[in-house]
Amino acid sequence: PLLGYTASLPQQPLPAPPLWVRGPLLLYALIMFVGGLRVYDLQTFLGLRQWRRYRQGESSELPPLNTSGILGYVRHPWYSGGIALLWGLPALTNVTLITRLILTVYLVIGALLEERKMRALLGEPYLEYCRVTPMFLPWRLGWRDQA
Repeated sequence: PLLGYTASLPQQPLPAPPLWVRGPLLLYALIMFVGGLRVYDLQTFLGLRQWRRYRQGESSELPPLNTSGILGYVRHPWYSGGIALLWGLPALTNVTLITRLILTVYLVIGALLEERKMRALLGEPYLEYCRVTPMFLPWRLGWRDQA
């Protein structure tokens, strides 16, 4: 409904970033999404493993902190890739600009809430991970050995 509503609004085209800006953003988004798929357990990510354990009467155990693969370079590859995807898309209008700004804020807030949850669940190991691993942009490439 929201997409249908925003599409029905009168829109003024805005100059979109050139392809030499959008292309790297889309490539970066692809790298973040694929890197995330390689390290995340999708059964746990989607809550299916927890649901199955609950139905079997088992308690859910906390998975260990994973810092392998892309998670050794950036703590939130899917949030980071989502933001890059939003700003790499073509066809910028006054309405899509507002939508992209709102979704960017939504993703940042989601990452901050996840950070709070992970700090509470994992404690000091997660705090150390935060000290050495950037949140969104892997600007410390090659800074440490990968797990």
